[in-house]
Amino acid sequence: MPWLLNVVYLLLLAVLSPWLLYQAISKGKYREGWSAKLWGSVPARPQDDRAPCLWFHAVSVGEVNLLEPVLAALSAARPDWRCVISTTTHTGFALARTKYADHVVFYCPLDFSWATRRAMRRMRPDLLVLTELELWPNLIGAARRQGAKVAVINGRLSQRSFRGYRKIIKFYAGLLRQVDWFGVQNDTYAERFRQLGVESGRIEVTGSIKYDGAVTDRHNPTTQRLARLAGFADDDVVFLAGSTQWPEEWLALQTYQALAPNHPRLRLVIVPRHPERFDAVERLLDQSGVVYQRRSQLERSGADPAARVLLVDTVGELRGWWGTAHVAFVGGSMGDRGGQNMIEPAAYGAAVCFGPNTRNFRDIVEALLRSNAAMVVRNGEELTNFVRRCLEQPEEAASMGQRAQQHVLAQLGAARRTARRLAELLTPDEQRTPTPAPHRLTAPTTEGKQPSSPSRFTRSSFL
Repeated sequence: MPWLLNVVYLLLLAVLSPWLLYQAISKGKYREGWSAKLWGSVPARPQDDRAPCLWFHAVSVGEVNLLEPVLAALSAARPDWRCVISTTTHTGFALARTKYADHVVFYCPLDFSWATRRAMRRMRPDLLVLTELELWPNLIGAARRQGAKVAVINGRLSQRSFRGYRKIIKFYAGLLRQVDWFGVQNDTYAERFRQLGVESGRIEVTGSIKYDGAVTDRHNPTTQRLARLAGFADDDVVFLAGSTQWPEEWLALQTYQALAPNHPRLRLVIVPRHPERFDAVERLLDQSGVVYQRRSQLERSGADPAARVLLVDTVGELRGWWGTAHVAFVGGSMGDRGGQNMIEPAAYGAAVCFGPNTRNFRDIVEALLRSNAAMVVRNGEELTNFVRRCLEQPEEAASMGQRAQQHVLAQLGAARRTARRLAELLTPDEQRTPTPAPHRLTAPTTEGKQPSSPSRFTRSSFL
């Protein structure tokens, strides 16, 4: 089987190579990490290092952020254990190197048998932890042959993926049997895994870790620093469009231009999802005639009082910027991407909206809508109307934000449950001791731990 997979992967790589080369030359992507990806040249653990080692695989930025509360819980409970982190994308790697400077970070090998086998020999993990559902046959097989256990955390299985796996169940049944434990987000996902043949004893509903990574305090140091850097005044009203793709930046800009004449305290912040789009969004802003700044200019030249629009052209800061938002539009939801994380602005108590295409966050969206804690906007006109209502009815917007924040607070605890079960996988039964419930994790201590009240939706701040 490994040799057949190698052939398939090589053919796929050959087909994709012109596109990869184009992306590398034109956008600077896929230039790094090829030694690790193709040959498994990951960092080698010293031979005399006998501490338990957990290899966490997080594909990109979203999964990298997801690990934060789990790693915090494990570090508090087992400070002598090694936690190493692999990623696939350049942005994920850069963010992981910044966020987890005390941990070893490397590019994950592609699923070639020789690369995964060599990587496992060099790292020697005791547990391979796959975030959400990254089931790569050779990687899992190499881990098992190395003697490592395998776990899936924050597991999710959409209806579409479930139908696809059922069509090739004979292939995936053996792969699923190699996973020791599935920590899944909800009962629906757990039932889908059971229908694929996973025994109930290997499945546990832990909840969504995405909630535990949310920061609820607007007064955390990062958000406060960014607000000062951007020159936001106390009576400014920040409309933030985050994780955007085309045409969402254009729709947000149209909304701002329609409302700013009657609401001079309105500010617009645009945070594109992909760095390669920063320049394209800047051209859009140039053509619109608005006065704007790029985030990268603020530390050099300071905030321009005339610039009411900010283009955030940095990676890894969106969480902090969400804390400045009074009104939030979560991108990736007007096109075909399937949405982006709406938990972060909800946790801060912003009035949250998003487009109709949010399949990647279906359960979270349904819960927010049931609580009347968010709104779906289907086009630019509805987006403008939503922001206008928030400006003209600040008390209603504040109530929506409070409901969103309370929903997030009620979901916390998945990271603690996940960390405890991962520790149990590596701890013999006779050595386990009852683990007291740790404090509820909401964010690293540098971000602040206590929820604050939502944005000041007072009428004076919207004049």
